[in-house]
Amino acid sequence: MAGVLEKIKSVYIFWHEYHAILPKTQRYSLGNRIDKIFIELIEVIATASFLPKEDKLPYIRAAIRKLDLLKVLLLVTWETKSFDNKKYIALSLPLDEVGKMLGGWYGQTERYMKDISNKQNSPAKAREK
Repeated sequence: MAGVLEKIKSVYIFWHEYHAILPKTQRYSLGNRIDKIFIELIEVIATASFLPKEDKLPYIRAAIRKLDLLKVLLLVTWETKSFDNKKYIALSLPLDEVGKMLGGWYGQTERYMKDISNKQNSPAKAREK
């Protein structure tokens, strides 16, 4: 799903600008951790994009977990007044969209896997054995 990858890359570009202006006390601790999670998130989404459907679910699940962690850490950054409201909103709203996209992707993939499983376990398939 290329759309989710493009979306998270664009949010990372915003983050990259904000990371540079974080106060030093936050930039080298929380800021660097957020940066690392963003990069890991991009990596896991890119990996899932190129895998066959039957191998995607664990990667999409990992992406959802990383996104949730990222949102919490950005909230902490905002609560510590390292970001103003405008910057926090500019990051959190598109991340919410990414979350919806990942949730949809997960649901689609899960339904696909259930359909495959049902077809393999169908009575017609059992007669073939």
